[in-house]
Amino acid sequence: MEATLKNVLPLFAIINTDLLEWDSKVSHPWIAELNIKYDRSNSNGMPNSEDYELLNVIEDEIMKAMKDSEGYLNNGRQTADSGRTIYFACKDFRKPFKIFDNLKSKHKNRIAIDFDIYKDKYWRSLERFRLY
Repeated sequence: MEATLKNVLPLFAIINTDLLEWDSKVSHPWIAELNIKYDRSNSNGMPNSEDYELLNVIEDEIMKAMKDSEGYLNNGRQTADSGRTIYFACKDFRKPFKIFDNLKSKHKNRIAIDFDIYKDKYWRSLERFRLY
């Protein structure tokens, strides 16, 4: 998906829209969002090649640790305005918390990472990504 923010910067999102239509959302009631900020005020809000590579490394680390077969569904990601947010629907919140907290510590000298984990049984917070 592509969009333009109110500040005229581009937004790019890769979302598993089939998963958003899934009828068993309540089995994965926790939404885990990893927010990564990089300083790219001079590049239209998009990462440079070095940041892009680091973003991919971080996402690969998450995918290795949080497998869908273990109850961690990758809903997608969005990149815009000097940041990337990665979304997961989860059966529990403990493992995502540990993994995200470890990533935050591991990469603290290279990039700013924050996260939020909250209960959203019907994934209403991801409705903005649905294709109607």
